[in-house]
Amino acid sequence: MKQAILFFTLYMALIPIAHAQKNVQVSPLPDQSGFTVESKTKDLGGGFYDHGVASPISNHRGVVATVDGQGRNIVLVWLFDHRGGYALLMIDALTGKSEEFPVPFDTKGDTPFSSILSEGNKLYSLYGSHFVEFDPVLRKFTFVSKATPQMAMSMTADDDGRIWAATYPSSGLVSFDPRTREFKDYKSVNKEKWAQYPRSITADDSGWIYFGLGNAASQIFAFNPVSAEITSILPPAERKLGIASVSRDLNGKVYGQSLSSGDGPWYELYKGKANKVGQYQTRKPKPVITGSQVLVHDKFPDGSLLKSLDLVNRVLVTENPGTRKKNTVTFNYSSDGAIVMGVGTAPDGTIVGGTAFPMRFFNYDLKNDNWVNRPALGQFNALANQNNKVFFAVYNGGYLIDWNPFQPWKGWPKKGTVSNPQYLSVASPTVIRPFRLVAHPDGKTMIMSGSPEYGATGGGLLFWDDKTKQQKLLTDKEVVLDQSTMSIVPLKNGKILGGTTTTPGSGGEKKATEAVVYIMDMGSKKIEWQKALFPQAQEYSDMRLMPNGMVYGIKDKKVFFVFDPAKKQVIHEEDLLPKYGRTTAEQSPRIFVEGPKGEMYLLFNDGAIVQINPDNYNLKLIATSPSNIKAGGDYANGRIFFVSGSHLFSYKL
Repeated sequence: MKQAILFFTLYMALIPIAHAQKNVQVSPLPDQSGFTVESKTKDLGGGFYDHGVASPISNHRGVVATVDGQGRNIVLVWLFDHRGGYALLMIDALTGKSEEFPVPFDTKGDTPFSSILSEGNKLYSLYGSHFVEFDPVLRKFTFVSKATPQMAMSMTADDDGRIWAATYPSSGLVSFDPRTREFKDYKSVNKEKWAQYPRSITADDSGWIYFGLGNAASQIFAFNPVSAEITSILPPAERKLGIASVSRDLNGKVYGQSLSSGDGPWYELYKGKANKVGQYQTRKPKPVITGSQVLVHDKFPDGSLLKSLDLVNRVLVTENPGTRKKNTVTFNYSSDGAIVMGVGTAPDGTIVGGTAFPMRFFNYDLKNDNWVNRPALGQFNALANQNNKVFFAVYNGGYLIDWNPFQPWKGWPKKGTVSNPQYLSVASPTVIRPFRLVAHPDGKTMIMSGSPEYGATGGGLLFWDDKTKQQKLLTDKEVVLDQSTMSIVPLKNGKILGGTTTTPGSGGEKKATEAVVYIMDMGSKKIEWQKALFPQAQEYSDMRLMPNGMVYGIKDKKVFFVFDPAKKQVIHEEDLLPKYGRTTAEQSPRIFVEGPKGEMYLLFNDGAIVQINPDNYNLKLIATSPSNIKAGGDYANGRIFFVSGSHLFSYKL
């Protein structure tokens, strides 16, 4: 839908000094590919400037069509921005009038991953280690209780109406009886060496509870709520990489598979017993209004349909299925802006980056104090420049795309199509969550690293030749087994220096005990040397090559070191915690920022900006930001740019 001007109201409450409440005027781009934000940079004093919110939009974490106490059709929306799941939005489907209900507990940045609308028309979720009930009739939260950490990955209701939730990361189980108001927390009911994703839960008609989990090794459990007895269903040989699933049938029994995406044999589950039944072909699933964070229940009790909910343009569309008549309304909500993954400088001098939830691309023109915001292919984790283009490494899937800022934006990056941005390659499942993207000095090679698919351990390296449009993908077995590369430095002798992390893929098992630094030959792609420079180090967060051949590095976001790649020795180290705290961090840390004369700066989470003396490696505090530095970081136009909250900040050198 085309609209001349949209108005967003942003409530900047987290950091009062820099993030004052204000109205932000948003105008669609002429080609309708996104929007611009009319912003005015704010001088914060001390050389610091706030350039505004990178993406003034929230994301939904569950949408349910239902009715309020007057029988009016309403839409309930869990709202999520960089602060976490901060509120529940209620929209009148006929008029667009909206009400916002702040969550009655400290989410600590967490957000819903599952929710359920009960037969009694109550909405439930569990996140931030709190179980919560919302009553749309009373228009308020009516129950909240501290619960087993951390968030529900699946929810259901048994035949007596009790609400059940299975939680990440330790398979916690809780129940709530809406009639008696009794809340039971059974705590963790299963132990693993990895974070557990219990993505489905249900009950048979006898009251037994079943849930399926993954990712490192799938499993199905049967839980007796009377005795709190729990039984595993899948034998070791049937546990797979991925997530098991369970579902309730109208016949009162439960059916499960070792992989939710598989076509393997089914188990029939009843009263805690399991029988293999081969194929489950006469499926009649019991209706339950529940789902993951992408839940959209689009049918109102009167049969009307929710056709679309657009949080970007604040537009809601419903339809009468009988007449096919559509009703379009606008609504409003508060947002403190989406999560910003990091920023860098594009070849045209603008500041570029991406946000998460929703996944958006942005670039900011300092000269004109102007923003451009467009939808993105995914989560732009890492970026690097080469040949007047910006290359982005994208989660989820490990996509590699490029964008030419000197050419018009054209279409969407898809394999086999011509567009700008342009799809280049994909590293999944070897890399799905990029940690680093580096432009090699040869002028043609891009190197991507990151963690592997969910449940797996050890990510590899993608080498992309932008001249021949060919790639080479190495697994962790060809780099460092059971580890992923976090930092990459091209050396001057045809080698690359890599620093690893022991972090596995999400839901995977951590197997390595300490991270290493390695040297690889670019030609052969073979490891020539590797060593654990620091005992018990878990990651080499960032590294940079200096003109004298030395490499600056950060270990575990708290130790600065200098490494001589020729001698393969650490020649200097300093603990950063006492003076500056931890460095800034994101999935692709941009801790080091190079200044206009080759000088190097460090960015710290608590706001410190520190310059490194190349002669003696002493660190000098040059400024402290009035608010935190959430993510780095690049230099442009005489300034160091970084992310604070959801805002783009700069410090004028």
